[in-house]
Amino acid sequence: MIQPLGVILAGGQATRMGGGDKGLLILGDRTILSHVIGRFDPQCAGLALNANGDGRRFTNLNLPIIADSIPGFAGPLCGVLAGLDWAADQGASHIVSAAADTPFLPCDLVPQLQLAAENSPSGMALAASPSGRQPTFGLWPTALRDDLRAALLGGLRKVVLWTSRHGAATVEFSDDAAFFNVNTPADLDQARGML
Repeated sequence: MIQPLGVILAGGQATRMGGGDKGLLILGDRTILSHVIGRFDPQCAGLALNANGDGRRFTNLNLPIIADSIPGFAGPLCGVLAGLDWAADQGASHIVSAAADTPFLPCDLVPQLQLAAENSPSGMALAASPSGRQPTFGLWPTALRDDLRAALLGGLRKVVLWTSRHGAATVEFSDDAAFFNVNTPADLDQARGML
């Protein structure tokens, strides 16, 4: 299988953490984002970071920084759209997305999503775990970017509503911890224990 391009979604406002970039918080000897990159990068043909505001704060990552094209922090689908536009400009057929605050993401995320997508008419797949859907982890075809743009401009914000329209497949990962995300200071303490 051809490795898709990867997009790390860091475009939110981190309100439960008090603002700022959750991915830049220290976990062990490096940032949360460094953990994400370490697990995600080997699975992808290249990575970009979806982030809003001044991209210079991520200069040391040496990744393309892509901002939402729809203003107002309208949710993860805006980050997916930014990634699809970026990937389409490079001639890629798909992207895989992952959240910037999930330091333990599965090391087989991409191949499992690709296998699941074979059962989807649109070539789209989303991750799930025993605790439920993990909609920020998905395989997305660039061919649907204009459809997604129209849906977002029409006010749609829920990932599952849009992906259901396109028959997205689901792959269930057995480990909830793989999708543990750091939203609060207490979560960061828990992640330190998990590390």
